[in-house]
Amino acid sequence: MARGVAVLGVGMHPWGKWGRSFVEYGVAAARAALKDAGIEWKDVEFVAGGDTIRNGYPGYVAGATFAQALGWTGAQVASTYGACATGAQAIDVARARILAGLCDVALVVGADTTPKGFFAPAGGERPTDPDWLRFRLLGATNPVYFGLYARRRMETFGATNEDFAQVKVKNSRHGLANPNARYRKAVTLDEVMASPVVSDPLRLLDICATSDGGAAVVLTSLDFARRHTTDAVTLAAVSTVTPRFPNTIIEMPNFATDSAASVPAPDVPFKDSIARRAYEAAGVGPEDLDLAEVYDLSTALELDWYENIGIAKPGEAEQLLRDGSTALGGRIPVNPSGGLASFGEAIPAQAIAQLCELTWQLRGEAGGRQVEGAKLGVAVNQGLFGHGSALLAKR
Repeated sequence: MARGVAVLGVGMHPWGKWGRSFVEYGVAAARAALKDAGIEWKDVEFVAGGDTIRNGYPGYVAGATFAQALGWTGAQVASTYGACATGAQAIDVARARILAGLCDVALVVGADTTPKGFFAPAGGERPTDPDWLRFRLLGATNPVYFGLYARRRMETFGATNEDFAQVKVKNSRHGLANPNARYRKAVTLDEVMASPVVSDPLRLLDICATSDGGAAVVLTSLDFARRHTTDAVTLAAVSTVTPRFPNTIIEMPNFATDSAASVPAPDVPFKDSIARRAYEAAGVGPEDLDLAEVYDLSTALELDWYENIGIAKPGEAEQLLRDGSTALGGRIPVNPSGGLASFGEAIPAQAIAQLCELTWQLRGEAGGRQVEGAKLGVAVNQGLFGHGSALLAKR
């Protein structure tokens, strides 16, 4: 049997604030992915569900939850949770099953419904939980960390508020052409700069919202895909790396870094290692990329990702943005989907949605946001507690 994994079908439920169960969004995305793949639900042998922590017990058993909602067929299931890397881990589980020869067809689903405002800790008194502690002891919501990362970039590389705002301007233009985006409205530099300060130096329009939404992909063996299409998109690599000790750069939700007083810091920092592991597995490099989907929780973090994925050297991300290289029509478009700036966070669905976008782009089906001639794309994000996430897709 030929080795490899194909992305045969993709589907999404539009992002927004719909006020309904996450299961409804996941089922809609799953049915769209099955239709796109040209197969029936009964053809699926394995379901990998991305868990959501905000919906009580069913959210923790998402694989079986979605299987039940679609109709019990005896399919095998798994459920994963890795914060914002949840979707990539679910994809990795399904991919491994296929590569091991344990199934030919797998469905990966992630969906979420979110509260109003920024994320808060789960309820209860949990003094051994670092995520709970950072809210209780520091009062540090996610935007507090985003602001600290932005300030570090300003102090280290001379980034400006206008640079951050231009990321939002770019992504809002991209999102105009995406029917699944929550925000389909172009914003100007002046509008970003006039929005209220949330966590200095970041303003409201610099920070992504929280959203409801769902995404799903059908992964198959290459042999199965070749019986259904002549030109399938291939999932070339998945990276779910963790940091190496000592991790000398602060990562949410930690309070402090590891010390490098007696053990030297690793040659490759954690965030740089995420995409690098995927490149090494696929035998490619950042110079081979045609597009990237990166995790723009804030505008400043998108600039960090340019360097983390290797399309810019440290301190050169701002110039890449300023000269239009990361906009549609540029050398390496970043977030042609519109990114989280246009979608907002629906945590278990995010990495899966990134793979949906890569697939549409590589097929040439992205409409007004199409990256011409796209053959290789990377998607990266990062979950709490050292969950790295990178996907490489190629045509």
